[in-house]
Amino acid sequence: MKERVTLTLDTNLLAKIDKKVDGFKIKNRSHAIELMCKKALGESAPKLGLILAGGKGTRLKPITDEIPKPLLPILGKPVIEYTLDLFKKFGITKVLLSIGYMGDKIKEHFGDGKKYGLEIIYVEEDTPMGTAGPLKLAKQHLTETFVMCNADELKDIDLDEMFMFHKENNAIGTIALTTVEDPSMYGVAKLQGNRILQFIEKPKKEDAPSNLINSGLYILEPEVLDYVPEGDCPASMERDVFPKLADVAKLYGYHFAGQWFDTGNFERFETARNQWKGFSWEKD
Repeated sequence: MKERVTLTLDTNLLAKIDKKVDGFKIKNRSHAIELMCKKALGESAPKLGLILAGGKGTRLKPITDEIPKPLLPILGKPVIEYTLDLFKKFGITKVLLSIGYMGDKIKEHFGDGKKYGLEIIYVEEDTPMGTAGPLKLAKQHLTETFVMCNADELKDIDLDEMFMFHKENNAIGTIALTTVEDPSMYGVAKLQGNRILQFIEKPKKEDAPSNLINSGLYILEPEVLDYVPEGDCPASMERDVFPKLADVAKLYGYHFAGQWFDTGNFERFETARNQWKGFSWEKD
């Protein structure tokens, strides 16, 4: 339930608040003030994160014959560490790391996470379980809203704002969407307002319904487990879970404008290494 109130604020402060209003994620002045109050009171961002770090990195061989892809360095530190920095910035200190290929090296590097100010719990895949399979392995831990993401991407995103967007839409899943010039190599979102109707995988550029692609970061409710196929077989978020959530109108897209880089092959890794400028808050 909401209650109407009257506030008296400095005109300069109101001008700054009004700049936050985009009519899309932040609908009006009242909405902007409400989001700021929630953020100030700590009613934002989940406290649990799940990172998928079990891939073989076949497109980065032979380097990944010796080093697992999440530990490849960007500007002096492993690419996965930027995700841990992002989590810590927004108060996520309990992290589930899903590991498989060369997982022992990842465990050796991060240990229990204490030296990074984190509690790290390892979810170990005996065989590759796909992008949704680790949810089944981590089921006992997934009792609250959580952030899930890939280990091989760099993302500068406001998790507080995304979380509030997720809750306001009463979503089971919210996908962070980023804009690319050529979406033909990614999953492209077809939207109705903020609701995702469909993902079209690797369409021709001229056939893509938008330039908004799946950035590999999601906010999910524990109910998402009901949509993961049962059994020990691998499962895919993109093919098995998201279409079901879209069918019941519980899948939403959060469009963010911050930096995003995929490091999945040599060309993209070099682009990330040369163009990543660090997080926006580091420049404040």
